[in-house]
Amino acid sequence: MAELEQHEGEQDLDKKIEETRQRFKNEYLQESAEKYDSRDVDRLQSDNVLVEGYLTWRIYVVDDALKMIDDSFQWRKEFGVNDLSESIIPRWMFETGALYLHGYDKEGNKLFWFKVKLHVKDTKTILDKKKYVAFWLERYAKREPGMPLTVVFDMAESGLSNIDMDFVKYIINCFKVYYPKFLSKMIIVDMPWIMNAAWKIVKSWLGPEAISKLKFASKSEIQSYIDAEYLPPHMGGTDPFKYSYPPLPDDDFQTPICDNGPIVSEDEMESKEGEMEGKDNLESSFNSEVAVKPKKVNFVEDSLRSEDNDKGEGSARTKRALKPLTTFKGPLLDVSPAEELSFGSGETEKRSLIILTNVTKNQVAFKVRTTAPEKYRVKPSSSSCEAGASVDIVVSLHGGSQASPQDRFLVMAAEMDNAGSQELAQFWKEVPKAKIMEHRLRCHVLESAKLTMSPLKDSLLETGSSGQQELNTMIMRVMTCNSRLEQKLNTCLWVQKVLIVLVLVLVVLNLQCLYLLGTSQQPS
Repeated sequence: MAELEQHEGEQDLDKKIEETRQRFKNEYLQESAEKYDSRDVDRLQSDNVLVEGYLTWRIYVVDDALKMIDDSFQWRKEFGVNDLSESIIPRWMFETGALYLHGYDKEGNKLFWFKVKLHVKDTKTILDKKKYVAFWLERYAKREPGMPLTVVFDMAESGLSNIDMDFVKYIINCFKVYYPKFLSKMIIVDMPWIMNAAWKIVKSWLGPEAISKLKFASKSEIQSYIDAEYLPPHMGGTDPFKYSYPPLPDDDFQTPICDNGPIVSEDEMESKEGEMEGKDNLESSFNSEVAVKPKKVNFVEDSLRSEDNDKGEGSARTKRALKPLTTFKGPLLDVSPAEELSFGSGETEKRSLIILTNVTKNQVAFKVRTTAPEKYRVKPSSSSCEAGASVDIVVSLHGGSQASPQDRFLVMAAEMDNAGSQELAQFWKEVPKAKIMEHRLRCHVLESAKLTMSPLKDSLLETGSSGQQELNTMIMRVMTCNSRLEQKLNTCLWVQKVLIVLVLVLVVLNLQCLYLLGTSQQPS
């Protein structure tokens, strides 16, 4: 029965998507197609996820979704969003560090930082600033499609001169209209009391669908949303990150540990080119092993092992790893799973499998990097794959490490023109960035792992929901009492003012009476 309802729900969604596309074509495109960028229109016709995003944000009301698409597409063409690049935005904006993406919250959502003290209202630069926000959002949308953002307004050392209500309204519209379903939550940290009135106006702009996502936090409360490792020191965190440009800050992907030891990164190799030749050969040997035998899926760890033993070990290793169920269709490689690597506490849950399938007619080089290289072992972490062939990559937790939703993996791939003569280390140093395919994977921690890792925490969570409700109720009561007291105080102040006026009137009357009595008693 449940499967039947799910199937009917999927059919209804497909009908809504098709209806949205057809009505947009008939009601909007025919009247004024020049209002939109043709690339956005083409994407609307081919990308179901995009249409579904607008529909879900508008509670599946097609009329509302169409209005939102119309507003969003007009904005995209007006700001030239599809063509925004670093060269279009003034360099000084990047150098200030007023906006940037860095770190993750406790739910694994990327953090979008707004340093409010670095923003000064200026009508001459407001258009460039709006394009700057659009640049970051569009960049993230392309790199992490469908992944929500947590916006953090860092109000430290800010004042009324830093509040630009038009700019704030634009930022809110970006998440309400232009990038639906992108906003996880909006956290305002250390807001000065003098700005309360301004943010009451901001709350009215958010609307009912986003008001629940607005969070106000002090320095002591912010760690309930973001771990200390991703908070700057002035918020009580331990993150050593300091913004600088260039390059643009992004996820710090590094090569994870392979079974032979850590792979040396490209930057390290370039800095050590002038050292001993033997050491340089050792550094590049890890990446060049497979270039000798590209048909093999796994690295040859020991020259004394036979090929049969190596295959036997590889098959045993992949059997103990969690198999992917979804696939991302890329221009060079199909990547399974499409979005998440799952890890748990069980013996079979400590390994996860990435399957890469070459969909080109040429040999493709690939490598895997991660934001937590000390936690994971990857075999192979760098190799190549022939046309039509598949490669099994085993990702396993190292030692007693535990997976975290904040951990990310990056699969990089590029076609090799001269596969037979190129070493992988040299190839990755020379290949243009424009020819590199990148696909990101996040980590999913299985429920069994959470129960094993922190039974006390889960027991607290089970009993905490009722406590949270009671706390919310108490807070609502306190707020109601405060509101009533405020009303009574205002009434008292009004009565006090009236009494003062009456007293002044009586004093004047008394003085006048005394004056009249004094003049009437004088002899004529």
